Amino acid sequence: MRFGVLGPLAVWTPSGDPVTVREARVRALLACLLVAPGRVVSADRLVDDLWGEMLPANPSGALQTLVSRLRRAIGAGLVVHRPPGYLLDVPPNAVDSGRFAELTGRARRTTDPGGLTALLAEALGLWRGEAFAGFADEAFASTAAAALEEQRLVAWEDYAGARLRLGDHAILAAELGELVERHPLRERLRAAHLRALHGAGRTTEALDNYRKLRRLLRDELGLEPGTELTALQQEMLRAEPPAPVQQQIPPAPPQTLPAPQTELVGRDDAVADVRALLCTHRLVTLTGPGGGGQDQARA
Repeated sequence: MRFGVLGPLAVWTPSGDPVTVREARVRALLACLLVAPGRVVSADRLVDDLWGEMLPANPSGALQTLVSRLRRAIGAGLVVHRPPGYLLDVPPNAVDSGRFAELTGRARRTTDPGGLTALLAEALGLWRGEAFAGFADEAFASTAAAALEEQRLVAWEDYAGARLRLGDHAILAAELGELVERHPLRERLRAAHLRALHGAGRTTEALDNYRKLRRLLRDELGLEPGTELTALQQEMLRAEPPAPVQQQIPPAPPQTLPAPQTELVGRDDAVADVRALLCTHRLVTLTGPGGGGQDQARA
């Protein structure tokens, strides 16, 4: 049998078929045992986790009843009585959290970015939601769920670093966006997101995100960004493409429409001279700036 806690509680047969554990308190018992698979959980602890202050009349008998129902659901040989309590007798990799730990451990020993990326992609692919979903707020599961979530974020940061070394900036920037929104103060994750945006040619957006983070750190924690983020900001500023040049609007062309004609004033003598010349010459030329009053007629 295989078990899942990286999301809603799940059980599968070795061939991958889902196994239904219907009763809520039986599922809670299974979740208690999956917090530490292969380790004994005392009967007193199980009773306290399952019933709290609302104890049944016979706590020991009620626990044994739940154990029997769980055995019928997943197999009698898996739930073992061992003083002072019970354990789920499965190897670590039979639980998705154990498989996740195995893959991330192998990734930490890998120096090849391609191999590292493949291992972490497989590890992160095991997640189906929040760890111990449905039980994460219970006292018996909250610590384990928080620890698994931290391991998941570290794996994402390592995975992002490997993807950046492979030059996979554009797709990674999109993938990290939602994760950064959920964990806005996580600086290593932020740095990976900013590098991905910058490498994808979205430097202006990356710098805007840096400024938002800086304000958030000041408001929430009274801190400045760490040295990695500060150095990254300077790197982006040096490489930031110049702002687009504002296009100058060319001046409007001068009006070329002809001015309205007006009556000639003070040209009677000149007109008489021109008429006289036309009587005796084939060509008469008028010189001088138009409208300047200095026109001269010559043959």
